[in-house]
Amino acid sequence: MITAYITHPDCMRHFMGPSHPESPKRLEAIRARLALSGVLTHTMQSEARPVNAQTLALAHCPQYLEMLTAHAPREGLSELDGETHMNPDTLAAAGVAAGAVVRGVDQVFRHQADNVFCAVRPPGHHAERCSAMGFCFYNNVAIGVAHARQRYGVERIAVLDFDVHQGNGTINIFKDDPGVLVCSSFQSPFYPWRYQDGTWANIVNTPLAAGNDGTAFRREVEAQWLPALQAFKPQLIVLSAGFDAHRDDPMAELNLLEPDYFWVTQLALDIARIYAEGRLVSVLEGGYHLDALGTSVEAHLKALLGFPLGDP
Repeated sequence: MITAYITHPDCMRHFMGPSHPESPKRLEAIRARLALSGVLTHTMQSEARPVNAQTLALAHCPQYLEMLTAHAPREGLSELDGETHMNPDTLAAAGVAAGAVVRGVDQVFRHQADNVFCAVRPPGHHAERCSAMGFCFYNNVAIGVAHARQRYGVERIAVLDFDVHQGNGTINIFKDDPGVLVCSSFQSPFYPWRYQDGTWANIVNTPLAAGNDGTAFRREVEAQWLPALQAFKPQLIVLSAGFDAHRDDPMAELNLLEPDYFWVTQLALDIARIYAEGRLVSVLEGGYHLDALGTSVEAHLKALLGFPLGDP
């Protein structure tokens, strides 16, 4: 299989302070691990292009986009909330992060790649239609979904979110949208404490208790996601790939390991092969223990490439 690896140097320019966990070191750790293991050389590497304003507006309201522009500082940091800050380069980084997903969608529909991994930051799945939160500014996945619908006329898209935090922004944008199925696994009760009790026909919430490991994760995903996906028959799979549910990650209290990320990636690929001609675009979300992030993304990429977990 051809797996594209899309990133951009501008993703490194967004910086929220020396002690902030969502730092440029995350992408450095991923690239270093993939280079060391040799996995990176098996991918088709390309550079993202900035998302355009028209595509951004498919997922976000104009007042919100204007607010972000107004809050962009000329120097230093501008605080949107206690944990989400902008520096002078934040919108440039967010623009190429969203643009990477747009390019990934183009690649799978133009048969340039079988699947795609977008190594980008800032992450996006907490960004709602009209608000930033949780380190997120543009909802990268939602923008990619909107692009696929507008440009390629895709009628059914599944978003699979396996971050330790619920993808509240993606749910906010697509709840009650019959053309998008959102499946989200997350630690509960836990941040962001919203949309976790609602019932929408196209939203599958999969809460996991603190301390749960890969056995519980796999059981719940198989029980809840598979029937929904088989009924929905998606024509494109988009992954919000968060790796902060890893046992070593300091942000939460789940205990997933690299084989669990390999497994859920294979499950998503199986669904993509059955219903979507293999089309799958994966987008980096969380993951804050640098070593665990690197090895988890390595496992994820091995699955996308069709490699066994133990081999480069």
